[in-house]
Parts: sequence; structure tokens; C-alpha cells
Amino acid sequence: MSGSFQPAAGRLVNLPEPHASLLELFLRVRGNVKDVERELGLSYPTVRARLEEAFAAARPKLAQGAEAGAHSAVAAPPPPTAPQPFAAARALILDALERGEITAAEATTRLRALKRS
Repeated sequence: MSGSFQPAAGRLVNLPEPHASLLELFLRVRGNVKDVERELGLSYPTVRARLEEAFAAARPKLAQGAEAGAHSAVAAPPPPTAPQPFAAARALILDALERGEITAAEATTRLRALKRS
């Protein structure tokens, strides 16, 4: 592939923590979410939710760079999607279950109530 690539790192330098560190780790493990789970000691749903937050924080910065370099091989990111409250709430419930803060029965009740709403 040929073309000019603009490093995204310059645009992501000012990304706030913990998003910057999480995206750095994600890149370091070559996008392997299981490795991110192991590194951070978090559950899969929690890692996915935090990655989504970090990606959402990075999108505007990446879009600025795509606008600046129209001939760049870095494509503009897709427009932000609507927040996914179900996915985020589900991740919180599963994370609380994993930490032992709620029982499996309580998690089931909360997940069913969440699905109904």
C-alpha cells in the first residue's frame, strides 16, 4: 500500500487518562481484548465498555486530523453512535457480580429488569 500516513499519536497525545493508557495498552497487545483483560484484571464486559468510552473520546481528535489531511491514508472515523445505555448498564451489573458485590440471583433479576426497560 502506498500513500502518506499521518501518525495518529500526535492527535491522541492530549487524550485524557485513563483513555490514553487504555488505548496504548490496546495497541501494545495488538488489539487482543483477552490480553487487556489479563493486564488490567478486569472482566470482558468491563474492558469492552471502557474501550468504547476511550474510542468515543478519541474519535473527535482523529476526525480533526482526517480533515486536515484530505489525502491522508488515515480514514475519517465513523460518526459517533448513539450511547448504548443497555450495554453499559449490563457491563456494570456483570462487573458487580464478578467482584462479588451482588449474587448471581440478584444479577439475574437486574439483567431481566434491564432487558424489560
